[in-house]
Amino acid sequence: MRGDERPALRGISVTDLLALPVRMHGIPLGRPIDVLLEESGRRVVGFELVCGDGAHRFLPLAVAEVREAEIAVASALLLLDEDGLDYYRGRTRSLAALGLTDPWLDDDGRIYEARSAA
Repeated sequence: MRGDERPALRGISVTDLLALPVRMHGIPLGRPIDVLLEESGRRVVGFELVCGDGAHRFLPLAVAEVREAEIAVASALLLLDEDGLDYYRGRTRSLAALGLTDPWLDDDGRIYEARSAA
């Protein structure tokens, strides 16, 4: 790990996650607009992104590192084009469609709904 890198986070709210830019070595590539989950709705498969060129792409969670200030990828080649995104859209569930209240993602890629303190 280089001195300017921070370790991966251990849990993050989806609201905060969707606010993070996707970067490769500090270079902005896009931003997430949705989280795609496996059919059970319990584990994240990846993210739908809007990239700097306006194209929508898919970023698999397995090749991304969620950090405090960014979602880091080692190569722009890891972003799948719109055909790849369509493939995953057809085999996953959109987090937005689940209607969870303040969901968060743990470090293993599982989604949880926040519980109130009451």
